[in-house]
Amino acid sequence: MQLKKISLIVAVLSGLSACGTTPKNVQPTTNSQTQAPAVQSNENMDASSLYALALSKQGANRIQVLYSAREAAINEQNWSMLEQICFELESKASVDHVQNKLYIAFAQKEQGKYESAHTILTNVSDQLTLAEHKGWHQYLKGSIFASQKLPKKALVHYFKSADTAQQNKLNITSLNQDIWTALQQLSSYALERFDRGSVIQQGWVKLAKYHQVYLGSTVQLHQAMNNWQRRYKNHPGSFIIPNEVKSTINLAPYQATKLAILLPQSGSSERLGAALKNGFLAAMDKSQIEEIYFIDEMDSAELIDRELQKIQADFIIGPLLKSNIVKVKSSSFVAQSSAIFLNEIDTQEAERIHQEHYYFALNPEHEVEQAMVHFLAKGFQKPMLLAPNTPSGQRLISHFNNQWQHFSKTEPEAGFYNNSEDMVDVITELLEVDRSKSRIREVKSLFRSEVESETRSRRDIDAIYILGDAIETRLLKPYLDVNVSTFAERIPLYASSRSYSKQIDKTDKGDLEGLYFTELPWMLPDAINERNLRDTYARLWPEQADIEQRLFAMAHDALNLIPELKQLSRIPGKEFDGLTGALSIKEANQIHRKLSWGQYHKNQIRLVSLDERLPTPLFMQEVE
Repeated sequence: MQLKKISLIVAVLSGLSACGTTPKNVQPTTNSQTQAPAVQSNENMDASSLYALALSKQGANRIQVLYSAREAAINEQNWSMLEQICFELESKASVDHVQNKLYIAFAQKEQGKYESAHTILTNVSDQLTLAEHKGWHQYLKGSIFASQKLPKKALVHYFKSADTAQQNKLNITSLNQDIWTALQQLSSYALERFDRGSVIQQGWVKLAKYHQVYLGSTVQLHQAMNNWQRRYKNHPGSFIIPNEVKSTINLAPYQATKLAILLPQSGSSERLGAALKNGFLAAMDKSQIEEIYFIDEMDSAELIDRELQKIQADFIIGPLLKSNIVKVKSSSFVAQSSAIFLNEIDTQEAERIHQEHYYFALNPEHEVEQAMVHFLAKGFQKPMLLAPNTPSGQRLISHFNNQWQHFSKTEPEAGFYNNSEDMVDVITELLEVDRSKSRIREVKSLFRSEVESETRSRRDIDAIYILGDAIETRLLKPYLDVNVSTFAERIPLYASSRSYSKQIDKTDKGDLEGLYFTELPWMLPDAINERNLRDTYARLWPEQADIEQRLFAMAHDALNLIPELKQLSRIPGKEFDGLTGALSIKEANQIHRKLSWGQYHKNQIRLVSLDERLPTPLFMQEVE
């Protein structure tokens, strides 16, 4: 949290304290000659020292110093100390316990202890009597939803807090900024659904709608803002107009005309570099780039730095290989330049991210998360995951499970196969078909005559997710069809983009009927508007492998992203529709992809739109 925001929160919480029910005998008595020197001596003490001092005192004096320590902890952003101080105040009968619990919830929220903070807010909800408590309680609930990337649910509470503040002339200062941040993450459709309720709510929503529609059109945006101000006089959102909106209008995009691109032009990855190069050159047709220079990322760091210094490019794209990113970042020219690296950043690097450096990777984890969100939106309780027994397969299954446990009490089933020979064994074991067959054999052994039988599979599996490649998927699908009981409902099958291959699909779609899968729009029929580009590509490189086609699309998007980067990074919820998916910028300047869904239907591939409502974290579900 920024220092400016912290100071505002201190003011809000201080106001809350003043409006509380703390007895008069524990308020500061500034007219007392005996207490004045003590107060004076406490002014320069930090929260920890004040807390230690409070423990040496008794009665009202202890409570008064604890109040001072509490305010100092907020100023210092010392959330663990704030929590400790509030726990000490819990034992004092004369303290406003509702108010103090709100302080504890606030401290825990700031430490990322969202579950315990939410529990406190839930338990105290039927004890709220003062308007100040109700307003702050709703604000804290909303901020927890916001922390879980659920802006729509956050806004429900934010607007309740705003209405309480407006009706009772309260000043929850940070609330307005957080409302604006949450609104910017909504689509135009979601904003439309929020355009109702109180005048405060409608005013906020209309302001966000104008901002979204006229963003980048300075004259029209100013006119819309003037009309809004005349309609919503004295609205709390008025502060946005001279601050946030104006700064957004002035978000000048990168005006790059000279581009330096680092890609592998030698070694084992040379063909990957060639595919990227084709994508960059194709994107030049509609860009403002006038000069483009290609540098071999396999060169030494010293040679690359000399080339960059010589070229003096406005913007850098690449390298592709993660090891070369580390090497190139040591360049003094790169350190002071804007760049898109074509791979992800290591976790330990995220804390020291360069503001003008962005990371764009064809990250399979994005697909896994997208599938998981859909499973939860559909209400699936027990998905079964199948993956090759490789480091990559294990990593993706682990990523799915780690994400899943935040939203569901159940555990997914996971099966790893080593080769095509043991696929059927893995499937029959997971579906417990082997047990059914064993029971059938036992029954048949009891009778001499022929016994009609039908194997049964377990009934709790409600979705199957395949993380194998195109060949493995074409082997797994028939096994699954055969081993799912004919008495059970058809289990929906899903797969990642690894399951799809344009090359294999031309001659062998296999028995993939009904299979859903995520894929780059560039790879799917009729998923993009760039028909001429698709036709030209097919004519020039008809036999290119799938990886080369995906890298072509990646390079094309990377170049077209340059003028969009600043707005994508500053405006939550903003997306860029590219060949590789709907692109947005998340934490640590990482470009996130949302892929298209395809389905095999009647020996063809059709585009489908699947439910992807963001899930509610497990600790919030029962209450909600």
